[in-house]
Amino acid sequence: MKKYVIILLAFSLVLIAIGNIAKSHFEIEAQMHPESKGIVFFEGSWQQALDKAKEEHKLIFVDAYTVWCGPCKYMANNVFTDAAVGDYFNKNFINYKFDMEKGEGPTFARKYTVNSYPSLIFLSPEGISVYFAEGIHQIDAFMKLGKDANEIFVKK
Repeated sequence: MKKYVIILLAFSLVLIAIGNIAKSHFEIEAQMHPESKGIVFFEGSWQQALDKAKEEHKLIFVDAYTVWCGPCKYMANNVFTDAAVGDYFNKNFINYKFDMEKGEGPTFARKYTVNSYPSLIFLSPEGISVYFAEGIHQIDAFMKLGKDANEIFVKK
């Protein structure tokens, strides 16, 4: 019995060490390539995001999500974190996240008729919907959404 406990303990220590090495690797990688962190979402209020969009003459990209939504988690973990997506969206949009069930989220959902998640909304600096999409998008399709929205906005 003692032998099994020692083996289990040793195995646990090895797993912890591997986890720390992997974590350190990703932290170093992020420091070496800060531009590859994906979309950076604005952390101020909704009004501040609108003001910033007016000031910079950019569209606002809104990720309208819920915490229980599987497709929302997929987008957050696999698409929004992509370096090319981050480079394009950070340069061309004020990026904002709204939990549709908390804070200003329910009011936003009613105003923009958000009925499914994720809803990917591109708004003018005045808060007018320019482009609207729903559901999971792979990286290429998501990039196309952003480029199409920006093209519509620039033409106006």
